[in-house]
Amino acid sequence: MSCEEPDFWVLDYLTVTKDPRTGLVVAIGGTEQAADTLQRTGFVNHPGPRGEYHRLPHGLTDDEQRLKATAASHALLAAGHSVHLDPALNALATPYGDREAALRYLAGLVERASDATSSREVAEVLTAVAAPTTGLLPLVREVVLTAWTALAADTDTVGAEPEPAARLADSTEVLVRTAHRILLARNHLARAPERTAPGTTATTPVEQPSAPAARRR
Repeated sequence: MSCEEPDFWVLDYLTVTKDPRTGLVVAIGGTEQAADTLQRTGFVNHPGPRGEYHRLPHGLTDDEQRLKATAASHALLAAGHSVHLDPALNALATPYGDREAALRYLAGLVERASDATSSREVAEVLTAVAAPTTGLLPLVREVVLTAWTALAADTDTVGAEPEPAARLADSTEVLVRTAHRILLARNHLARAPERTAPGTTATTPVEQPSAPAARRR
């Protein structure tokens, strides 16, 4: 069995990114076939200190750069090339996607709590809210605590308005106590027997009357 390292064709991989100094969208790497695809999708080739590279023309708006970079990367992928597209240039990415996903998650928890038909299901919702590591409240506390730390580092701001900064620090302790109370309720529900779903009643099988005995003649 050979232990030699394989030869990677690094230049066959393309990186499409935005140069922070010039603001130009550049494509680095690739083969001659990839260069042909880039030129057909609006890139122009230029000699560089480490070999030829491709870039989009000057004067494009940010939206035009994103559209052309996305179109070029998909054309390259369709042709079988390996491409890394800078996420900031991906025109198909949803703006504020993480925030929208978080809002959908919160709305889903509200719906789950509203539709819960057992103590176990309510406990699962409360776990998502107050779990020590991944719960929403502990994560919110981390955000507030980090913000307070950044504020405390700004001595001018803290010196001018000490009271708001102190209250912000106190709010982190309130979040800790709130999460603790929710977890106590969650543990109580998890240990409680399952409750009957609203609008339903317990039923017991009804004994059917036995058939009358046959009358003897």
